[in-house]
Amino acid sequence: MSDLARRFGKNPILKPQDLRPSAEGMEVTCLLNPGVFRFEGKTWLLVRVAERPAQIAGKTSFPILRPDGRLEILEFRSDDPRLDLTDPRVISFDGQDYLTTLSHLRLLSSEDGVHFAEPEHSRPLIGMGELETYGIEDCRVAQIEAVYYLTYTQVSSNGVGVGLRITRDWKHFEHAGMIFSPHNKDCALFEERIGGKYYALHRPSSPELGGNYIWLAESPDLLHWGNHRCLAHSREGCWDSARVGAGAAPIKTAAGWLEIYHGATKENRYCLGALLLDLNEPWRVLARSETPIMEPAADYETEGFFGQVIFTNGHVVDGDTLTVYYGAADSVICGATFSIRSILDSPALASGAKS
Repeated sequence: MSDLARRFGKNPILKPQDLRPSAEGMEVTCLLNPGVFRFEGKTWLLVRVAERPAQIAGKTSFPILRPDGRLEILEFRSDDPRLDLTDPRVISFDGQDYLTTLSHLRLLSSEDGVHFAEPEHSRPLIGMGELETYGIEDCRVAQIEAVYYLTYTQVSSNGVGVGLRITRDWKHFEHAGMIFSPHNKDCALFEERIGGKYYALHRPSSPELGGNYIWLAESPDLLHWGNHRCLAHSREGCWDSARVGAGAAPIKTAAGWLEIYHGATKENRYCLGALLLDLNEPWRVLARSETPIMEPAADYETEGFFGQVIFTNGHVVDGDTLTVYYGAADSVICGATFSIRSILDSPALASGAKS
């Protein structure tokens, strides 16, 4: 095992019971995969909060949003033969897929990076419009100069795509709409232009031909994306054999852009690894982890709503120290630190395959 993480001693740092439900009759089921940023001298998490109605014996109920933002609860008899409950995350009824929970994003801040609290009168970020009726998920936050760009997963019956919201003060938001159409997710922006262009990592999905791979796109304005290039495939027989996806914004180092990414097996065991990309030509992969830099080991990572999962889309950097905040077992929020140099110097990365 090549786990390089130093987990917080207070993990999990946030549990579902730590946050209030967004509406009467709802309960917080899971906390997942926060975006992370610094603002006004504090560390902030933009946590994905998954909710559902309190369940009644013999019935299955779950929430959706109407395009106007109103919450609606759908309810079915659990023994209805048209209802498929085999996946704890997805419900299928009469050929239509729904999510078992509805996700929104909640802001929490911390003075020390370990103890987080929701500011008084803070308002959640919720889904808006017909492309977000099943909620919004897994936000990455990129700061480019004084502006914060939020790339997040938009979910609806139309599919899963990438939305963009923009803010300077975390009170007023511009909704830029969908920037990568379905099926796409795991979008992480580079926090500076390269050769005058913006770049983003993203993950289109094509399981019938190809797979779930990490791609690179470029843009003149963060809205219109093109010149797509595939950077990293899943690898048969490896820890990332079924799917791969970007974490947070790539980290600029002297050796190249360091990207912490997740990989999963067909058994849905999620670990973290690293990609190293060329500073001037980020479509060139210089190295890739052969083995994970972090994998499920603690009980809060192996057991939960969906066990054997470590998933990150947020971090902060202080010199050589990389502090990663992650969702564990699709249930709780945790933290861990890494030495950036130890990742770059690890034999697994130095000898890693390039595709």
